[in-house]
Amino acid sequence: QVQLVESGGGSVQRGGSLRLSCRASGGDSERTHIMAWFRQAPGMEREWVASVDNYGATDLANSVKGRATISRGRTENTLDLQIQDLQLSDSAMYYCAAGSATNWSPRNSPSRYEYWGRGTQVTVSS
Repeated sequence: QVQLVESGGGSVQRGGSLRLSCRASGGDSERTHIMAWFRQAPGMEREWVASVDNYGATDLANSVKGRATISRGRTENTLDLQIQDLQLSDSAMYYCAAGSATNWSPRNSPSRYEYWGRGTQVTVSS
């Protein structure tokens, strides 16, 4: 069973930056073939933010493109998300997710990912 634990959330002023980290345990490269960050604000649907697979291919949502970077650690059991120029609309609970190589759902869909962390809160204030 893959376990994902997020860290790095907190409160930050608008225009600031934040680095979120996720550590995976209990899995292998097959079950963590692709990893991603999603976020969910109160009353809103869960929104895909960014993803990266074992080949290093990355994708970013338009809402963060140009100010966010997603990367995996050298051992592939860590996942980082760096967001700059944070906006009030970035406030949300951020979730780390992992999906297996045999799941062919779109990478920006929650159904692509079998494993989820419990989330870390990001609050952007003016």
